[in-house]
Amino acid sequence: MTADESPTSGRYPQLAHRGSSAVIDDELWAAVGDPTRRRVFDLILADGIATATTLSDRLPVTRQAVTKHLAVLDKAGLVHSTPNGREKRYRANAEQVARIAEQLTAVGAAWDRRLTRIKRIAESLENAASTEKNQG
Repeated sequence: MTADESPTSGRYPQLAHRGSSAVIDDELWAAVGDPTRRRVFDLILADGIATATTLSDRLPVTRQAVTKHLAVLDKAGLVHSTPNGREKRYRANAEQVARIAEQLTAVGAAWDRRLTRIKRIAESLENAASTEKNQG
């Protein structure tokens, strides 16, 4: 598997960002980047399954707006839909939720490494300044 392939399928590309060892799926994060869409996804995660109607009843947006948000979540693979009469029932895709957790862990570890390097540089500069002051 290359860095551009997904562990689940070729549908969800992963992108390694320059200067980071973390592999990030931009489409996945763009999908949950919108606050309303994130709330839609949170409700589906909490309830297990939902329709556009049940979601719009709980959110300050129209059913049509919820449907558009669900389409973005579906395109990113975050939800699966099943026809249910005239509506669709949506549930979270467990594989994608696991990928989100893995990516958060990887990004957190990358930032921990960066902060450790910054701390070492700052301490080195402080030690050099202290040594210079003591010699002068």
